[in-house]
Amino acid sequence: MASSSSSSFAAPPAAVSSASEEELTLTVKWSGKEYTVRICGDDSVGELKRRICELTNVLPKRQKLLYPKVGSKLADDSVLLSQLPLKSSLKMTMIGTVEDDIIVDQVDSPEIVDDFELGQDEVVDIKDKEVNKRKLRKRIDQYKIKTRNPCREGKKLLVLDIDYTLFDHRSTAENPLELMRPYLHEFLTAAYAGYDIMIWSATSMKWVEVKMEQLGVLNNPSYKITALLDHLAMITVQSDTRGIFDCKPLGLIWAQFPEFYSPKNTIMFDDLRRNFVMNPQNGLIIRPFRKAHKSRDSDQELVKLTEYLLTIADLDDLSGLDHNNWEMFHEDTAKRQRHS
Repeated sequence: MASSSSSSFAAPPAAVSSASEEELTLTVKWSGKEYTVRICGDDSVGELKRRICELTNVLPKRQKLLYPKVGSKLADDSVLLSQLPLKSSLKMTMIGTVEDDIIVDQVDSPEIVDDFELGQDEVVDIKDKEVNKRKLRKRIDQYKIKTRNPCREGKKLLVLDIDYTLFDHRSTAENPLELMRPYLHEFLTAAYAGYDIMIWSATSMKWVEVKMEQLGVLNNPSYKITALLDHLAMITVQSDTRGIFDCKPLGLIWAQFPEFYSPKNTIMFDDLRRNFVMNPQNGLIIRPFRKAHKSRDSDQELVKLTEYLLTIADLDDLSGLDHNNWEMFHEDTAKRQRHS
């Protein structure tokens, strides 16, 4: 793995220009131990919880933070730390339990159903905002992607979400395979010919590994998974109209594997448009796979997307494509092939 310093995404942090950008060193007490957490004022409470999770393995949703004279504000993940009277000299107490039951963990998690579409100007503003670039640089330094299989020279990169993309995590079944999206293994096998594959979920790494193992993805003889990423790889950004939310910055991957992947050869599938906000030109919105027992006999999304991936695999540069029109692109290509 190349050093992150070899990419522009990993440039040294910009000079501190305001109080909100000042770094705080907080002491968090949990389970009889003390942990040091470094955080910036322009980070949110949600980001603080993510950093605590890195140290304690207590998932953010299981954390209750207690701090003198702050009260219930620490229960709101969207609050910026610069809005709270935090001091490095005071200690914060965290109450929480490490999650062991993966299935209960996932079912109990809040469901995001209110996806939204940001205006083009606002997307550009979020992507180019210095505070978000700085958060990305910090994440590059903090989160090291562990490869399960080597990156392959000359291959493009396909990044896949799990929930509602590959798997219906809300329905119940005796066997997880009943909730797997139809044609998943055929899709991954075909894609692997031209793409390295990474799985990126907004859940814990433990859940990602268990679920992919249950679905037979991690040790399939027909394809290999290059890497798994979890919620700790995400960053928090702020929109003028939509407030604070998490997203998946592909710059993290590009910075750590600059000799293999870039905006020109990467495509990412997710059912939530907000996850693409730092790299909108690389995102493709996949139709959510819900109510698996009713829809699994009719869902053809992965079949169609397989053909799209194979169609664009030979292009030198994917960054100029409008993935919002992927179905039209696929249909036009099919017509040309029939008439040639």
